[in-house]
Amino acid sequence: MSDNQSVQSTSLTQLHISLGAKMVSFAGFNMPVLYDNLIQEHLCVRKAMGVFDVSHMGEVWVEGSNSYALVEYITSNDVSTLYDGRIQYSCMPNSSGGIVDDLLVYRFNAEKYFLVINAGNIDKDLAWIHEQNKNFGATITNVSSEYSLLAIQGPKATQALQKLTAIHLSEIPYYHFVEGNLAGLQLIISCTGYTGAGGFELYVKNADTLALWNKIFEAGAEFGIKPIGLGARDTLRLEKGFCLYGNDINDETSPIEAGLGWITKFNQAFVMSDHHKAIKDKKPSKKLIGFELLEKGIPRQHYPLCDSTGKLIGEVTSGTMSPSLNKAIGLGYVMSEFSTAGSEIFVEIRGKLLKASVCKIPFL
Repeated sequence: MSDNQSVQSTSLTQLHISLGAKMVSFAGFNMPVLYDNLIQEHLCVRKAMGVFDVSHMGEVWVEGSNSYALVEYITSNDVSTLYDGRIQYSCMPNSSGGIVDDLLVYRFNAEKYFLVINAGNIDKDLAWIHEQNKNFGATITNVSSEYSLLAIQGPKATQALQKLTAIHLSEIPYYHFVEGNLAGLQLIISCTGYTGAGGFELYVKNADTLALWNKIFEAGAEFGIKPIGLGARDTLRLEKGFCLYGNDINDETSPIEAGLGWITKFNQAFVMSDHHKAIKDKKPSKKLIGFELLEKGIPRQHYPLCDSTGKLIGEVTSGTMSPSLNKAIGLGYVMSEFSTAGSEIFVEIRGKLLKASVCKIPFL
């Protein structure tokens, strides 16, 4: 986004302001980072339910007889395993061995796919998709400005939303979706989320977003529903070890290094697939690991990771004080020989080496 472009609003920006949210510019959008208290918001999602406005996310239709071939080529996962109503987490490798973006791929039918991409990457992703599409001729339609997205997350989310629809929500498997009526509106109802707490993500046309928000809050009142900011979204995803683009994965990281081998399938050729297969076969020289700090402090992005002698072995990519576990946790890249669970590493914080232990992901 150039400096002279104004920050964009979502359909609910004024609502967030009226609720007293602390607003920040995030990926070019005016977004609520916090309403009241991050720890309370975080625990509300883990124990009950909360609602995130994530309407800044991008949505792109890929359609036509060559849509499957294009999606198969530009994404690392095995698109042949998708069927109507199923969703796949994947990434788009670039031409230099890194990642353009991570994304969700929704299959509506054999010639119609819906890609959900990160807000900060919309222009970059579209340019990349159009460039690759020159060899395929699929129809690419950016509908990011038409849709809003509400994420209703937490163990009470299904029970609350069930009041608003005749669709049996508990029968929608994880990473599946349906199109249908909820709260009197036609929506894409997706059993996904970035919190690991259960729940749904609802894609709604902008004009209907406020009505949907109000109906959800009526339905969730008895469960202690709260609006949740992007601050808690980050701590929730980190407890589950979910990668954040720009922190844990970027234009220079291989999905194999990032522990995303499970979404990197080599039965079909994709962009730079031979390169990533070679990294897998030779074993990567660095790996993304989870760690917990054993001394008092909070790890932050770009803090050095060291061995016991103070030698640099890597870097923190994400870190926080976990509200659920009440301890400092983080993700970071280290030389592969330090990546085994239980390995002792050190985080350099303000000139001091603080002891940490490599642990298995997810933390929670």
